[in-house]
Amino acid sequence: MPAAKGCYPFTAIVGQEEMKKGLLLNAINPRLSGILIKGEKGTAKSTAVRSLAALLPEINVVQDCPFGCDPEDETTMCINCRERVAGKEHLPVESRKMKVVELPLSVTEDRVVGTIDLEKAIKTGEKHFEPGILACANRGVLYIDEVNLLDDHIVDILLDSAAMGYNIVEREGVSFEHPANFILVGTMNPEEGELRPQLLDRFGLCVGITGITDPGLRVEVIKRRLRYEADPQAFAGKWEDEEEKIRRDIVGAKNILPDVAISDVFLFIIAKIAIEVGVDGHRADITMIKTAKTMAALNGRKEVNADDVLNSVNLALQHRMRRRPFQEPAVDRERLQDVINGLGLSTCSGCNH
Repeated sequence: MPAAKGCYPFTAIVGQEEMKKGLLLNAINPRLSGILIKGEKGTAKSTAVRSLAALLPEINVVQDCPFGCDPEDETTMCINCRERVAGKEHLPVESRKMKVVELPLSVTEDRVVGTIDLEKAIKTGEKHFEPGILACANRGVLYIDEVNLLDDHIVDILLDSAAMGYNIVEREGVSFEHPANFILVGTMNPEEGELRPQLLDRFGLCVGITGITDPGLRVEVIKRRLRYEADPQAFAGKWEDEEEKIRRDIVGAKNILPDVAISDVFLFIIAKIAIEVGVDGHRADITMIKTAKTMAALNGRKEVNADDVLNSVNLALQHRMRRRPFQEPAVDRERLQDVINGLGLSTCSGCNH
């Protein structure tokens, strides 16, 4: 399926491999709880997010459901769709591209989570729910530009939903729950301020990107952009074979992921790395495990290997490292290399550590 009209192809983005890898991993496994992309302006952050959504395969949805439920997965359906299935009703189905829902910085809590009509609930006993942004983003991409400028309370709500896969609205003893399973992508320019460490830790993965400094690659960026602006459809057409290959890889990885296994040896190694590099809590360990398993699935394997573990480290730990005040968050690579050597692992070809 060709890229959406006017959308720059994901595979045509020059460089920024860690960012593209992190986005693909979240596309395969939304349970990674999202990705935070930190970088200066003009580093293709927004372009990559929109290109990813255009790249992803179409999905089947219940046509008249406000949450776009999956007609083939009753476990993730809203209560209304489940009741219709239980009543042997035929659910109308349609295919559509995944949505990219952008969150405005001025958004209110009610706009994010949705609202309950309390008057109707009290008078009739019926729950009338007005869907919010989380409902619209279900089974799509929720994109927050300048997430560091968003109210912390709103960020908390978004991260909770991303981790749980559903949204609960409670007002005056009346509650409503609906699926909210989305790919969460936050972007920010560190020059405009940081997120609190407690919020940083809630993002599953994090990448830091900078402008390309290789003159040859910068020239290639310029050439591709000019060709794209001259004729977007023709430019996208030249990349469609590569787009289709990644699309097939994503579908294959989603099918493989539930069967991917990780040995106790690698579980121990991941725990040891987390301890040695000084991260707090257990979220980092769990995220590394999920990331390594998703990495294996992306590579068409059902068993995690050392490369998967090594490639998951920077994505999962960069924003969780203990650091002194005013120190930039980053993995201490020399310390990490010492840990890896001590555990008997060797860095892989193409690994950035």
